[in-house]
Amino acid sequence: MTAEPGKRNLITDVPGLLVGNARDDGIKTGVSVLLGEEPFTAGVHVMGGAPGTRETDLLAADKTVEQVDALVLSGGSAFGLDAASGVADALRAEGRGFAVGPARVPIVPGAILFDLLNGGDKAWADNPYKRLGAEALANRGEEFALGSAGAGTGATTATLKGGLGSASLVLPSGVTVGALVAVNALGSAVVGEGPQFWAAPFEIGDEFGGLGVARAYPDVHLPTTKLAQHANTTIGIVATDAALTQAQCTRLATAAHDGFARALLPSHTPMDGDLIFAAATGARALTDPVPDLLMLGHAAATCMARAIARAVYAAHPSPGDALPCWRSLDP
Repeated sequence: MTAEPGKRNLITDVPGLLVGNARDDGIKTGVSVLLGEEPFTAGVHVMGGAPGTRETDLLAADKTVEQVDALVLSGGSAFGLDAASGVADALRAEGRGFAVGPARVPIVPGAILFDLLNGGDKAWADNPYKRLGAEALANRGEEFALGSAGAGTGATTATLKGGLGSASLVLPSGVTVGALVAVNALGSAVVGEGPQFWAAPFEIGDEFGGLGVARAYPDVHLPTTKLAQHANTTIGIVATDAALTQAQCTRLATAAHDGFARALLPSHTPMDGDLIFAAATGARALTDPVPDLLMLGHAAATCMARAIARAVYAAHPSPGDALPCWRSLDP
C-alpha cells in the first residue's frame, strides 16, 4: 500500500473544502481563503517570533467555539488583517456564521505576512484588504492558482520570489491530508543558489521540477537570509477529512511545522511570524487514534514541505520585481 497525492494535488482534495484567491498586481499583494461547505474544527500553532493574527485565541482547546467558517491568509502586514473582515461580511450576507439569536457571526481567523517592501505601490488611500478578502471568497473553488497568486502574490524568500503553494496526500486508510502555504520566508527554499530544493527528499514525481537532491551543500550554519529587510513570515494551513477535536487539530498544526523546517533554511526565526492553522472536516472517524494521529502529523509535515517548494517553483515574474523567480535559474 502506498500514499499518493489526490487528483489535484491541492488542499481541496480534502472533500468539502474550497480555496479562493485574489490579488492586486499594482500593490503586489493578495489574499487566500479556505472555506468549508460546513463549519469545520480548527486549531493553530505559532512558531515564529513576529506573528500577526486575528481570532487565534478562540482556537485554543479550552475555548467555547470549536468550529470556524473560514481561514484567511493575507499579505499586507497588519493592514492585511482587514481581509478577514471582508470575508466575514460576505459570509454574513450568505447567511453563514455562529448563531446568536437572530444574529449570525462568521468565525474567520486569519494570519498575515509582511510584503510591504517588495516593489509594489503601497500608497493606497483606503486599505485594500477588506476588498481583496471579499474577492477571494467570491473566487472560491476546487481549483486555484499557485505561485504568484493569492496571499503569495508579493511574497519573497532570501534569494527568489516566494508564492502560494499546495499539496495533498491520500493515506492507505483513505484519509486525505492537504496543505496550503504562502511562502514569504526570511530564509531560502533552495540549496545554495539552487535550483534544487531543500524539500527534494519529499517530492512526489516531478511536482517541483524533479531535479532530486543537491550534489553540493553550502555551510548550513551560515544560511542566506533577507534579515536586513525584516520582511518575512510563512503562513499556512493543513487540512484533513479525519474527525479531530480542537486539541488534536492543534497537535496536527504543531507537527506540520516540521514541514517548514524541512523546506526552509532557516525557519521559525525571531523575524518570521511562522504560523500554521489546522482544519478537520470530520468526515472520517479515526480507527486507532494513537497511530492514526502519528501518521496524520507526519503526512501534514511532508505535505507542507512539498507545498513550500511548489510555491517557489510556480512563481512567475511581474514588472518591478525585487527578486528573480526560480524559473530564471539554470537547472
